[in-house]
Formats: sequence, C-alpha cells, structure tokens
Amino acid sequence: MSGKWSNAVNSGRAYFPPPAAVLGIQHDGNGHALHAPVLVLNASYEPINVCAARRAIILVLKGVAMTEEENGHFLHAARVAMRVPSVIRLLEYRRIPHQTRALSRKNILLRDRNTCQYCGEVLPAGDLTLDHVVPRSRGGSSTWENLVACCHTCNRSKGNQTPIEAGMKLMREPRAFNLHTSRHIMRLMGHSDDKWRKYLFY
Repeated sequence: MSGKWSNAVNSGRAYFPPPAAVLGIQHDGNGHALHAPVLVLNASYEPINVCAARRAIILVLKGVAMTEEENGHFLHAARVAMRVPSVIRLLEYRRIPHQTRALSRKNILLRDRNTCQYCGEVLPAGDLTLDHVVPRSRGGSSTWENLVACCHTCNRSKGNQTPIEAGMKLMREPRAFNLHTSRHIMRLMGHSDDKWRKYLFY
C-alpha cells in the first residue's frame, strides 16, 4: 500500500477532501450517518482499526478498500445512490507492528474499561484514580503491569499496602495495552452493529 493511504488508515489524522459526487446522505435518529463507525479489516480479514463512515467511503472510492458489509444508509449523489459501508477491507495487506500504546492515565482507564479493578464499579474517568498495585513507597514502578484503575474508596482502603495485605483482589492481572486489547475494545464497540460480530469474534 502506498505511504499516504497506509498512513491515513492507521493514523486517523490525514485529511481527505470530499469526493465531488458526494451531495448528501440520509439521516436517522442516531445522528449523521457519515460519522457512524466503520470497522477496517486488513486484506487478511484481521480487524485493525475503526474509522468514520466518511473516511471509509473515500477509501472505497479511491480503490484502497472494498465494502464487506453495509449499514443500511445511502449516500445520495447527482446520478447515483451509494450504500454506506459498515465494514471495509483493505485490498493490499498492511503489516501492523505489534506495539503497545503509550503509557498514560487515559490508556490505563481505556484498558480497564473505566472499571475499578478491586470492586468492579464502572465510573466516569474523573471519579477514578490510578493505583500502584505495589506502592511506590515499597519499590513499585509506574508500568502497565503495576498500574490499575481504582475508585477513591478502594484507593483509601488499600492505602500503602499490597492487595494481599489489604485483603483485596484484582479483577484481572494488569498487562500492557497491546493490539489484542485493542481488538477487545472493538468487540465492545461492535455490539451496536451485528455485522461486525463475525469479524471480531474469531
């Protein structure tokens, strides 16, 4: 795949001017269909990204991808009505490096799905803290494997102790936020579109 298109698919930052044929699109009660999420598959059918329908349409019109599933909406142009994709597949295989995401509060909360890893309560980001499983004062480091989302109540209860000392148990072992974890997030997003399921649960 040429550099500009592979960058467009993976970075999500590239700007594509709207095709001249695009004149309008049907609306529904959930908002403008051009902003609907579209699952992006590699040429091997492996899910690699989620983009807006507008970007997906342009990739299809440019011959970079093909539509695998449609979402039921139509893109109206002067002489044609084009179905809006729900799933697209790249026509050339794109090698995706197996890299972890940047270590940040936002990504820790995303990995843990805004769920306190001790009591299981789901909370807004502003109501969660980051807990060092092994406290920093006890030699714990700020790493993927030692940071978890934690509510204020559990954080106070745990204090300067390890989970075992505090009689608390982690819901799951913390790991780096990698491609596999990203697929899990896409599975959660796919619940709103049944057409995604056969590509995400494999």
